[in-house]
This record gives sequence, C-alpha cells and structure tokens, in this order.
Amino acid sequence: MTAPKIFGIAGWKNSGKTGLAVRLVTEFTRRGYRISTIKHAHHDFDIDKVGADSYRHRQAGAHEVTIVSGTRYAIMHELRGAPEPAFEEILARLAPCDLVLIEGYKREPIPKIEARRLEAANREPLAPSDPHICAIAADHAVMDTFLPVFDLDDTGAIADFIAATVRLEEIR
Repeated sequence: MTAPKIFGIAGWKNSGKTGLAVRLVTEFTRRGYRISTIKHAHHDFDIDKVGADSYRHRQAGAHEVTIVSGTRYAIMHELRGAPEPAFEEILARLAPCDLVLIEGYKREPIPKIEARRLEAANREPLAPSDPHICAIAADHAVMDTFLPVFDLDDTGAIADFIAATVRLEEIR
C-alpha cells in the first residue's frame, strides 16, 4: 500500500472541527475508503481509567502500555518529560490506510480546510495567513476570500473536494 493521502481540518476551539471530522470519516468509510485520524490536543488528556490495570502499569513507570482485546488494541506512550513527538513521527506509526484526516495541527504544512462557526472561541480567520488552507467550511456567509467556501454541514461536497484535492481516486 502506498503512503496515505493526508488532509487537515483546522480552526479555533468550537469551530466545528470534530463534528466535520466525524461526518467525513463516516462519508469516506461509506465510500469504501480506509480512514485513519490524528487529533491534536492542546491540553493534557488521558484515555485510561484510574484504577484499571493499564493505568496502574503506567503509574508504576512503564514507558509504553499496550492493551489488547478481541475487538481493538491501544498503545499508550508516556512522554515522561520528553518533548511532544513531531507530526511526521505520529504519522509514521499509523497502519496503512487510504486517507488520514488530521484534526488540529493547524500550523502543519498540509492541505486543509478551515472550519468556522459563529460560536467559535476565536473568530479570526486562519486562511489569510496560512497558504495550506485550500477551502473554508462555515455556518455563515464568508466574504473576502478567493477560496472555495462550503456550508459546514455539506459533508458530501466537502468530501468530494477533499477527494479531488488529494487525488483519492488514484488509489482505486
């Protein structure tokens, strides 16, 4: 399998990034593509439960803890003071797929769509200062741009645009 196509969804907090990402995963999966996602968090997070065996392994000092069942597996890697891994390092750890949707990582030089909502924490447009933003998806009218603008809820049209932009049909 060749390297996966990569496309990002950028935007400020509460701009609709996660909702759009989820709808796009559903749409591309329906179309028969294998999709992976990378979500960048700007805060500490934990996917483990206090008291669980895996949590106890981590608390004891394990560098990596892998949990495996008949339905899924997860590998938790503790940084323990080391710097956050580079975007490319995370991408290299993914299993083969057709498309990787990136939520967040708004500074990475990858093609991306900017999500905008009136309720966003910050309404300052990202597109004018980021040459990698190739479209805007918004829940309101967007003026003063030469970029394609989509309704934030028009998942099919946005998926078509992403597929054309990354040439997803080439993998068929």
